[in-house]
Amino acid sequence: MPNIGAYHPVIVHFVIALLILGVIFRWVSLSGRAAFTGPAAATLLILGAAVAALAAHSGLDAHGPVERIPGARRAVGEHEEWGKRTRNIFLIVGAIEIAALILTRRGRLEKARGALWGSAIVGLIGVFPLFEAADLGGDLVYSYAGGVGTRSGDTADVSRLYLAGLYQAAQQARTQHDSARAAELFGKLEREFPNDTNVRLLAIESLVRDRNDGRVALAALSRFPLPADDRRLQLRVGFLKADAYVAAGKPDSARAVLERLGNAFPDMQQRIKDRIAQIK
Repeated sequence: MPNIGAYHPVIVHFVIALLILGVIFRWVSLSGRAAFTGPAAATLLILGAAVAALAAHSGLDAHGPVERIPGARRAVGEHEEWGKRTRNIFLIVGAIEIAALILTRRGRLEKARGALWGSAIVGLIGVFPLFEAADLGGDLVYSYAGGVGTRSGDTADVSRLYLAGLYQAAQQARTQHDSARAAELFGKLEREFPNDTNVRLLAIESLVRDRNDGRVALAALSRFPLPADDRRLQLRVGFLKADAYVAAGKPDSARAVLERLGNAFPDMQQRIKDRIAQIK
Protein backbone atom coordinates (compact mmCIF):
# COMPACT_ATOMS: atom_id res chain seq x y z
CA MET A 1 0.00 0.00 0.00
CA PRO A 2 1.42 3.48 -0.85
CA ASN A 3 2.47 5.86 1.89
CA ILE A 4 -0.61 7.91 2.80
CA GLY A 5 0.77 9.66 5.88
CA ALA A 6 0.19 13.10 4.32
CA TYR A 7 -3.57 12.41 4.28
CA HIS A 8 -3.79 11.39 7.95
CA PRO A 9 -5.37 14.69 9.16
CA VAL A 10 -8.08 14.45 6.49
CA ILE A 11 -8.84 10.78 7.12
CA VAL A 12 -9.12 11.05 10.91
CA HIS A 13 -11.74 13.80 10.65
CA PHE A 14 -13.88 11.49 8.53
CA VAL A 15 -13.42 8.73 11.12
CA ILE A 16 -14.62 10.95 13.96
CA ALA A 17 -17.69 12.16 12.07
CA LEU A 18 -18.70 8.76 10.67
CA LEU A 19 -18.32 6.80 13.90
CA ILE A 20 -19.92 9.29 16.27
CA LEU A 21 -22.91 9.77 13.96
CA GLY A 22 -23.10 6.02 13.45
CA VAL A 23 -23.26 5.30 17.18
CA ILE A 24 -25.89 8.00 17.72
CA PHE A 25 -28.01 6.74 14.84
CA ARG A 26 -27.76 3.15 16.08
CA TRP A 27 -29.10 4.07 19.52
CA VAL A 28 -31.89 6.15 17.95
CA SER A 29 -32.82 3.26 15.66
CA LEU A 30 -33.20 0.91 18.64
CA SER A 31 -35.78 3.28 20.13
CA GLY A 32 -38.07 2.57 17.18
CA ARG A 33 -38.11 6.19 16.08
CA ALA A 34 -36.88 7.62 12.78
CA ALA A 35 -36.78 4.47 10.69
CA PHE A 36 -34.09 5.87 8.41
CA THR A 37 -31.54 5.79 11.25
CA GLY A 38 -31.25 1.98 11.11
CA PRO A 39 -29.84 1.69 7.57
CA ALA A 40 -27.96 4.96 8.06
CA ALA A 41 -26.27 3.64 11.21
CA ALA A 42 -25.22 0.43 9.46
CA THR A 43 -23.73 2.40 6.56
CA LEU A 44 -21.93 4.88 8.81
CA LEU A 45 -20.50 2.27 11.18
CA ILE A 46 -19.30 -0.15 8.50
CA LEU A 47 -17.79 2.66 6.45
CA GLY A 48 -16.38 4.29 9.60
CA ALA A 49 -14.72 1.03 10.66
CA ALA A 50 -13.05 0.73 7.26
CA VAL A 51 -11.87 4.35 7.39
CA ALA A 52 -10.63 3.82 10.97
CA ALA A 53 -8.37 1.06 9.67
CA LEU A 54 -7.16 3.44 6.98
CA ALA A 55 -6.57 6.15 9.60
CA ALA A 56 -4.44 3.81 11.71
CA HIS A 57 -2.39 2.87 8.65
CA SER A 58 -1.92 6.50 7.59
CA GLY A 59 -0.93 7.38 11.16
CA LEU A 60 1.82 4.78 11.12
CA ASP A 61 3.01 6.23 7.81
CA ALA A 62 3.03 9.74 9.25
CA HIS A 63 4.54 9.14 12.68
CA GLY A 64 8.25 9.08 11.76
CA PRO A 65 8.96 12.81 11.28
CA VAL A 66 6.71 13.72 14.22
CA GLU A 67 8.21 11.40 16.81
CA ARG A 68 11.70 12.63 15.93
CA ILE A 69 10.74 16.08 17.27
CA PRO A 70 12.50 16.32 20.67
CA GLY A 71 10.06 15.49 23.45
CA ALA A 72 7.27 14.26 21.17
CA ARG A 73 7.98 10.50 21.07
CA ARG A 74 5.89 9.60 24.11
CA ALA A 75 2.94 11.70 22.93
CA VAL A 76 3.11 10.03 19.51
CA GLY A 77 3.13 6.59 21.12
CA GLU A 78 0.08 7.35 23.28
CA HIS A 79 -1.83 8.71 20.30
CA GLU A 80 -1.00 5.60 18.26
CA GLU A 81 -2.11 3.23 21.04
CA TRP A 82 -5.49 4.91 21.46
CA GLY A 83 -5.88 5.05 17.68
CA LYS A 84 -5.29 1.30 17.43
CA ARG A 85 -7.78 0.63 20.24
CA THR A 86 -10.35 2.71 18.41
CA ARG A 87 -9.71 0.86 15.16
CA ASN A 88 -10.00 -2.55 16.82
CA ILE A 89 -13.21 -1.76 18.68
CA PHE A 90 -14.94 -0.36 15.62
CA LEU A 91 -13.78 -3.21 13.41
CA ILE A 92 -15.71 -5.40 15.85
CA VAL A 93 -18.67 -3.02 15.59
CA GLY A 94 -18.49 -3.15 11.79
CA ALA A 95 -18.40 -6.96 11.88
CA ILE A 96 -21.46 -7.03 14.17
CA GLU A 97 -23.32 -4.69 11.82
CA ILE A 98 -22.54 -6.94 8.86
CA ALA A 99 -23.69 -9.96 10.86
CA ALA A 100 -26.95 -8.16 11.72
CA LEU A 101 -27.55 -7.42 8.04
CA ILE A 102 -27.01 -11.08 7.14
CA LEU A 103 -29.31 -12.26 9.94
CA THR A 104 -32.00 -9.81 8.83
CA ARG A 105 -31.86 -11.09 5.23
CA ARG A 106 -32.26 -14.63 6.50
CA GLY A 107 -35.30 -13.64 8.50
CA ARG A 108 -33.71 -14.21 11.91
CA LEU A 109 -34.97 -10.90 13.24
CA GLU A 110 -34.61 -11.57 16.98
CA LYS A 111 -30.95 -12.48 16.62
CA ALA A 112 -30.45 -9.52 14.31
CA ARG A 113 -31.91 -7.18 16.93
CA GLY A 114 -29.66 -8.72 19.57
CA ALA A 115 -26.68 -8.10 17.30
CA LEU A 116 -27.73 -4.47 16.87
CA TRP A 117 -27.88 -4.01 20.64
CA GLY A 118 -24.40 -5.49 20.81
CA SER A 119 -23.24 -3.03 18.16
CA ALA A 120 -24.79 -0.11 20.06
CA ILE A 121 -23.14 -1.08 23.36
CA VAL A 122 -19.72 -1.82 21.90
CA GLY A 123 -19.93 1.34 19.79
CA LEU A 124 -20.72 3.41 22.87
CA ILE A 125 -17.69 1.93 24.60
CA GLY A 126 -15.62 2.78 21.52
CA VAL A 127 -16.53 6.46 21.69
CA PHE A 128 -14.18 6.92 24.67
CA PRO A 129 -10.98 5.75 22.93
CA LEU A 130 -12.10 7.65 19.83
CA PHE A 131 -12.26 10.90 21.80
CA GLU A 132 -9.01 10.07 23.59
CA ALA A 133 -7.19 9.42 20.31
CA ALA A 134 -8.60 12.65 18.84
CA ASP A 135 -7.61 14.67 21.91
CA LEU A 136 -4.07 13.28 21.89
CA GLY A 137 -3.83 13.96 18.16
CA GLY A 138 -4.79 17.56 18.84
CA ASP A 139 -2.08 17.75 21.50
CA LEU A 140 0.48 16.53 18.96
CA VAL A 141 -0.47 19.30 16.56
CA TYR A 142 -1.00 22.19 18.96
CA SER A 143 1.38 21.35 21.81
CA TYR A 144 4.23 19.66 19.93
CA ALA A 145 3.81 21.17 16.42
CA GLY A 146 3.67 17.60 15.15
CA GLY A 147 3.38 17.68 11.39
CA VAL A 148 2.94 21.46 11.28
CA GLY A 149 5.11 22.72 8.46
CA THR A 150 6.71 19.30 7.95
CA ARG A 151 3.86 17.16 6.62
CA SER A 152 4.47 18.12 3.00
CA GLY A 153 8.25 18.21 3.26
CA ASP A 154 8.17 21.53 1.41
CA THR A 155 10.97 23.93 2.33
CA ALA A 156 8.55 26.87 2.38
CA ASP A 157 6.36 25.06 4.92
CA VAL A 158 9.33 24.45 7.22
CA SER A 159 10.29 28.15 6.91
CA ARG A 160 6.76 29.17 7.89
CA LEU A 161 6.98 26.86 10.91
CA TYR A 162 10.23 28.53 11.94
CA LEU A 163 8.70 31.99 11.43
CA ALA A 164 5.66 31.07 13.51
CA GLY A 165 7.84 29.69 16.29
CA LEU A 166 9.97 32.84 16.51
CA TYR A 167 6.87 35.06 16.41
CA GLN A 168 5.06 33.14 19.17
CA ALA A 169 8.18 33.10 21.35
CA ALA A 170 8.59 36.86 20.91
CA GLN A 171 4.94 37.53 21.74
CA GLN A 172 5.19 35.31 24.81
CA ALA A 173 8.27 37.19 26.01
CA ARG A 174 6.38 40.47 25.60
CA THR A 175 3.39 39.08 27.51
CA GLN A 176 5.78 38.11 30.31
CA HIS A 177 7.17 41.67 30.30
CA ASP A 178 10.59 40.44 29.19
CA SER A 179 11.25 43.34 26.82
CA ALA A 180 14.89 42.47 26.20
CA ARG A 181 14.03 38.94 25.13
CA ALA A 182 11.11 40.13 22.96
CA ALA A 183 13.34 42.69 21.22
CA GLU A 184 16.01 40.05 20.62
CA LEU A 185 13.51 37.64 19.07
CA PHE A 186 11.82 40.23 16.87
CA GLY A 187 15.26 41.32 15.70
CA LYS A 188 16.14 37.73 14.87
CA LEU A 189 12.85 37.37 13.04
CA GLU A 190 13.75 40.34 10.84
CA ARG A 191 17.23 38.98 10.15
CA GLU A 192 15.84 35.60 9.14
CA PHE A 193 12.97 37.00 7.02
CA PRO A 194 14.18 40.42 5.80
CA ASN A 195 11.87 40.53 2.76
CA ASP A 196 8.63 39.87 4.64
CA THR A 197 6.63 43.11 4.97
CA ASN A 198 4.80 42.06 8.12
CA VAL A 199 8.03 40.93 9.76
CA ARG A 200 9.69 44.28 9.00
CA LEU A 201 6.79 46.14 10.60
CA LEU A 202 6.86 43.84 13.64
CA ALA A 203 10.57 44.59 14.05
CA ILE A 204 9.93 48.35 13.84
CA GLU A 205 7.06 48.02 16.31
CA SER A 206 9.45 46.19 18.64
CA LEU A 207 11.83 49.15 18.52
CA VAL A 208 9.00 51.24 19.93
CA ARG A 209 7.36 48.82 22.35
CA ASP A 210 10.31 46.75 23.57
CA ARG A 211 13.29 49.10 23.21
CA ASN A 212 11.41 52.43 23.52
CA ASP A 213 13.66 53.75 20.77
CA GLY A 214 11.41 56.01 18.73
CA ARG A 215 14.23 57.68 16.80
CA VAL A 216 15.56 54.42 15.36
CA ALA A 217 11.98 53.32 14.61
CA LEU A 218 11.33 56.57 12.70
CA ALA A 219 14.53 56.09 10.70
CA ALA A 220 13.43 52.56 9.80
CA LEU A 221 9.96 53.78 8.80
CA SER A 222 11.50 56.41 6.53
CA ARG A 223 13.07 53.57 4.53
CA PHE A 224 9.88 51.49 4.47
CA PRO A 225 8.22 51.32 1.00
CA LEU A 226 4.56 52.28 1.29
CA PRO A 227 2.26 51.46 -1.67
CA ALA A 228 -0.19 54.28 -2.38
CA ASP A 229 -3.06 51.86 -2.99
CA ASP A 230 -2.70 49.77 0.19
CA ARG A 231 -5.11 51.31 2.71
CA ARG A 232 -4.45 48.76 5.45
CA LEU A 233 -0.70 49.21 5.25
CA GLN A 234 -0.96 53.01 5.20
CA LEU A 235 -3.03 52.98 8.37
CA ARG A 236 -0.71 50.56 10.10
CA VAL A 237 2.41 52.54 9.22
CA GLY A 238 0.69 55.80 10.19
CA PHE A 239 -0.29 54.54 13.64
CA LEU A 240 3.17 53.06 14.10
CA LYS A 241 4.83 56.35 13.10
CA ALA A 242 2.68 58.19 15.65
CA ASP A 243 3.75 55.74 18.36
CA ALA A 244 7.39 56.21 17.33
CA TYR A 245 7.09 59.99 17.66
CA VAL A 246 5.61 59.58 21.13
CA ALA A 247 8.49 57.26 22.10
CA ALA A 248 10.92 59.85 20.70
CA GLY A 249 9.39 62.55 22.91
CA LYS A 250 7.61 64.39 20.08
CA PRO A 251 3.88 64.26 20.90
CA ASP A 252 3.02 67.20 18.61
CA SER A 253 4.49 65.36 15.62
CA ALA A 254 2.49 62.26 16.62
CA ARG A 255 -0.74 64.30 16.67
CA ALA A 256 0.11 65.77 13.26
CA VAL A 257 0.59 62.31 11.77
CA LEU A 258 -2.73 61.13 13.18
CA GLU A 259 -4.56 64.25 11.96
CA ARG A 260 -3.25 63.63 8.43
CA LEU A 261 -4.48 60.05 8.70
CA GLY A 262 -7.90 61.34 9.77
CA ASN A 263 -8.08 63.58 6.70
CA ALA A 264 -7.02 60.75 4.40
CA PHE A 265 -9.39 58.20 5.95
CA PRO A 266 -12.57 59.96 7.17
CA ASP A 267 -14.23 56.64 8.11
CA MET A 268 -11.48 56.12 10.73
CA GLN A 269 -12.03 59.46 12.44
CA GLN A 270 -13.30 58.06 15.76
CA ARG A 271 -10.48 55.58 16.13
CA ILE A 272 -7.94 58.28 15.26
CA LYS A 273 -9.51 60.73 17.75
CA ASP A 274 -9.21 58.06 20.44
CA ARG A 275 -5.53 57.63 19.61
CA ILE A 276 -4.95 61.39 19.73
CA ALA A 277 -6.68 61.55 23.12
CA GLN A 278 -4.25 58.97 24.47
CA ILE A 279 -1.21 61.10 23.63
CA LYS A 280 0.03 62.99 26.66
